[in-house]
Amino acid sequence: MFPTIFRGSIRKRGGLRILVLQMLQGSPKNGAEIMDEIERMTWGWWRPSPGSIYPLLSTLVEEGLAVKLNDGRYQLTEKGRSEAAEYSELFAWPIKPRTMDDILNEMESYISYMEDMGKDKIIQYKDRIESIRSRLERLIQ
Repeated sequence: MFPTIFRGSIRKRGGLRILVLQMLQGSPKNGAEIMDEIERMTWGWWRPSPGSIYPLLSTLVEEGLAVKLNDGRYQLTEKGRSEAAEYSELFAWPIKPRTMDDILNEMESYISYMEDMGKDKIIQYKDRIESIRSRLERLIQ
């Protein structure tokens, strides 16, 4: 799941660009691999379309931030690595919550996600969830 700090800004202008630059820092990837990775990172909440990924990759090449390899994958240039480094703090995993509100917001997000999954998919974790609930209750008593 995206950290709270970045989740709200990803769809703002330039958010996808920043994310793709970060992904290409690790190793060369093609557009499909980038879309798959974003979908995995967001636990299926978001999968960018080819209509947004491929024009962005072309722009990165035009700007000299990436090169397209013979196998169709894209690799960052030195200029691209430099730009990606400017945003690396957004991707420091795990991001330490700044306030108790940040912690509670993140917890609520995870609970909402579990609710969306449905009881049949989380029932196998009942004992662990009960243990977490008990620990939380002890904290507020």
